[in-house]
Amino acid sequence: MAARRIKPSLYISVDIEADGPIPGPYSMLSMGAAVAGVQDADGFIPADPEQRTFYRELRPISEEFVPEALTVSGLDRERLRTEGTEPVAALTKFSAWVREVSAGAQPVMTGYPASYDWTFLYWYLIRFTGASPFGHSGCLDMKTLYATKAGLPLRAVAKGTMPRELLSRRRHTHHALDDAIEQAELFANLMAWPGPGSPR
Repeated sequence: MAARRIKPSLYISVDIEADGPIPGPYSMLSMGAAVAGVQDADGFIPADPEQRTFYRELRPISEEFVPEALTVSGLDRERLRTEGTEPVAALTKFSAWVREVSAGAQPVMTGYPASYDWTFLYWYLIRFTGASPFGHSGCLDMKTLYATKAGLPLRAVAKGTMPRELLSRRRHTHHALDDAIEQAELFANLMAWPGPGSPR
């Protein structure tokens, strides 16, 4: 009975593109988010990940960058110096969007792998807005979720090792919104998956 009084979780798939390995010395250059679904005491209900989305490109916060990281994302730091949204404005808008889409639920960020994206997202939220709508630990890693359900060591997991039916049919483009939507579909499939060898 008490479990039914717990607020539902609203899962938001987030993907970021950055120009280096850690925030502070390096910059988050873009962020994309898509509502993946909601979970309450009765189970998980997937959402259409294209319906509620957020995307911003950000102005760099330092002069340092790793050229290989820019090659992956294809983003132009020089263009973002003039056209990118100031981090304070971008993260303030993002926090308001999270609060809006998660009204009545607790927002949880999910990513693949969440560790990299969460590091940048949480740092930027605290640095530029002073708070996180996800709290300090509202994060769920899809890689860990799959490893747990599949009974595999975490380091043995890659998208290429997953059953094809779990994967989104969308391409992974390294555009933050494209990838957030793709990963929202992966998350919904993982939440519904009973594990290897189980009838669906």
